[in-house]
Formats: sequence, C-alpha cells, structure tokens
Amino acid sequence: MEIRALGGQGLKVGAEGLGLMGMSAHYGATDETESLATIDRALELGVTLLDTAEGYGPFLNEQLLGKALAGRRDAAVIATKTGIEFTDGGALRGHNATPEYIRRSADRSLRHLGTDHIDLYYLHRIDPNVPVEESVGALAELVAAGKVRHIGLCEAAPSTIARAHAVHPLAAVQTEYSLFERGIEHDGVLDTLRELGIGLVAYSPLGRGFLSGAITSPDDFAADDFRRTDPRFQGENFHRNLAVVDQVRRLAAAKGVTPSQLALAWTLRQGAVPIPGTKRRRYLEENIAAAAVTISDADLAAIDAVAPHGVASGDRYAPELMQSLNG
Repeated sequence: MEIRALGGQGLKVGAEGLGLMGMSAHYGATDETESLATIDRALELGVTLLDTAEGYGPFLNEQLLGKALAGRRDAAVIATKTGIEFTDGGALRGHNATPEYIRRSADRSLRHLGTDHIDLYYLHRIDPNVPVEESVGALAELVAAGKVRHIGLCEAAPSTIARAHAVHPLAAVQTEYSLFERGIEHDGVLDTLRELGIGLVAYSPLGRGFLSGAITSPDDFAADDFRRTDPRFQGENFHRNLAVVDQVRRLAAAKGVTPSQLALAWTLRQGAVPIPGTKRRRYLEENIAAAAVTISDADLAAIDAVAPHGVASGDRYAPELMQSLNG
C-alpha cells in the first residue's frame, strides 16, 4: 500500500487506515476473535493507522488493540483520543479537556494499550469550557515527555485549528468526510488544513455504511446500533439518501468496482487518509482494494453530479451530538 505523509511533522501511514470503534461499541454485536483476525489481516495488507479512543467501550476498544499488537507494537501507528471524560469505572462525565484530565487519561490509555507511547493523540472533541491553547499545551507536554509522538484534533472549526497549531504543530485533524458529507470543502476546514500543512483523516468515509450499498432498511440494524437515532437513517431522509446511493452504485458498476470502493477511492483522491470501520475481514479486504482504484477527472465530474455538497438528507447526528461539532 502507498505510504502517505500525515501532516508535516514526519508521521507516515498507509494511505488507508482502519477504524476500530465498531469492534467494541455502537454497531451491534461484537466478536473478539473475528476482530483480532481483522486487525491481523489489515496489518498484512499494509494498513498501519489503527484508530481507537478511550470512549469506545469505554476502554474495551483500546484493550482489544493492545491485545492485537502484543509483541509487535511497532507494526502499527496507534491513534487514540482524549477530552471526553470517563471515570475508571466507565461512567461518562462529558467534555473535559483540562490539562489534568488529559494527563490522567493518557496514562490510562497507555495502560490499556499496553504501550509506552501513543503515535497520534487527538482531542476527541473541543471542550467549550477550556481554551484550546490549554488543552494543546497539555498534549505538547506529553510529546515532550515521550508519551505521545504526534497530536491532532477531531471536529474542530478553522479558527480553533489555527489556534491549536500555533501552540504545537498538529499532525492531523480527524473529521467526517465522504461523498455524503463534504462540509469541510465549504466551511474553511479543508482550506485551513492545506494552508497549515495538516493531514486530514476522514472518518465515516462510507457514510456509516450507507455508501456500501448494502443497507436497504434501518430495521436491519441491531437494537443498540446508534444509527437508529441518526437522522440520515430515519423516515423520508432514509429514502432520499438511498436514492443517492443507487446513483453511486450505478457509477461503481460502470467502473467495475463496488460502491464502497468507489467512495473510498474518491476520498483517497482528495488527499485524505480514510479510516473505514469494519469488524470483518471480508469487508476489510473489499475496502483495501479501493487503494488500487484510479479516479479520473471524468470520474470526479460524474461523482460530483450525483453527490455534490449537501446531497445527504438529514443532519450528521442527533441534535444533542451536533452541538459538539466544530468547536
């Protein structure tokens, strides 16, 4: 797999990463044996960036990754996140990006991951009660201490990104980016990242599974699948979005690839490092094959015609979660 520089601070990763959240939380039943096998296969195929967070589980996902990498820590670039507080017992407390909590949660993540350093440590969300300069200052202290190699932000506004980068260079910003969600092309985030030389990590590059073309009804989701509360999977929004997916499916078929591969190849063409989430080897292998798909200028024009900015119906999250975006 192609190796890409993620930002300008020396961090290099495989062009396509792997999101691990669904292996432990939010997407229905889990299977540790298959999840571990999926991580093994990802490493075999050249994936290096493995994305987790202390909140996935909570803690279970970091522990799973630690188990997967036991005895071969250097095979992967570990990305995890802080800034949303959990007690040691796993109770959610809400935003907390104070320096004290960042230091404490970093040590806890290191224990759960079974490692002495985190390669890429993100603020999971911007804490509205703590200046970002204070939070990034704490992350910078972790870099100086050798506990963290590189730092980043998730879901941050352009001005916040610039303020943070002035305190300590950011390697990456993680945000939702896909054929369904192209907001960063229009709200200044993408321009800011390019101007400052910060890498873009795209989560949900398959529109939470919508762009796989395999979803036909929200009733197919498990009772604890958070997509049951996602506005894009509800009511008339679902049917409108399914119509867009049908057009993407036709473009993919004409090119001889799957809808997932077309969507991921498009994201790669934009210069992002996508981290599609899956907990099964067969989907992983399909996704990784997208790295070999070439997207021509004609393909871009055809995709833009069926999936322009704003094409998705419904907000990205339920109202209470929308409030935490673009801090």
